[in-house]
Amino acid sequence: MSLAEIWQPVSLTLSLAGINTLILLLAGTPIAWWLARSQSRYRELVGAVVSMPLVLPPTVLGFYLLLALGPNGPGGWIAGLWGGRTLAFSFTGLVIGSFFYSLPFMIQPLRNAFAAIGNEPMEAASSLGASNGQRFWRVVLPLARPGYITGAVMTFAHTVGEFGVVLMIGGNIPGQTKVIAIALYDYVERLQWGNAHILALGMVIFAFVVIAITLTVDRRLNTPMP
Repeated sequence: MSLAEIWQPVSLTLSLAGINTLILLLAGTPIAWWLARSQSRYRELVGAVVSMPLVLPPTVLGFYLLLALGPNGPGGWIAGLWGGRTLAFSFTGLVIGSFFYSLPFMIQPLRNAFAAIGNEPMEAASSLGASNGQRFWRVVLPLARPGYITGAVMTFAHTVGEFGVVLMIGGNIPGQTKVIAIALYDYVERLQWGNAHILALGMVIFAFVVIAITLTVDRRLNTPMP
């Protein structure tokens, strides 16, 4: 049993989850705001597309992502810009894939938080002369804080635990695409039960901590001020 061998997929998974959560916090905010506030007739159509990873089998989503990231898809064209052939089976490909399969876990909490704000706080801020930027930073962001916390926690946790999509687009390359879920499967396949037990127990503890933090934060944020 080698702790260095176990630490490699753990550190790779934490890096992937951290990068994906940060990207989705930035990219998910305008998408969720539009879904919550727009009156466009296409709003629910876009919302359905964003939510599809919740019901699609991971292997189906992974299959189409594999085609998109492969040498004959847009990923192959992008990889060609720096002399590569494909974005599949690379850490960059995992980041792109993680963005899509984690999209609803960030968008839904943010959309609900933005919708709950209503028009009154925004109209009050406008009447006081606040600019669009000031309204976002001083009104929207504080009021939507529970949505941001829930979205960040759920996105990070879902990225850590995803298996099907990661296996399809990343494979099992140590140091590049071998994240925790793949490493656990690999250890079981090779009958290395000691390493498998360490990773599995770590994931159980991680899931418990994530749920406990989410419930605690939600309770404190929803407790009325004395």
